[in-house]
Amino acid sequence: MGRRRGIMSSHFKEELAKELGFYDVVQKEGWGGIKAKDAGNMVKRAVELAQGQLANRSPRG
Repeated sequence: MGRRRGIMSSHFKEELAKELGFYDVVQKEGWGGIKAKDAGNMVKRAVELAQGQLANRSPRG
């Protein structure tokens, strides 16, 4: 099976890593160098941001 295309843009992932405090690891070692806990926290934060955007949308109709 081929490699899956990422859902999050590189820029968005970098911004999340900066916000969560492990961007220095990404710069030095790449995304493979981050801890599983940091990756999980990054996904959790992305979900929180997406939920916030959905909650702020006005209902259509």
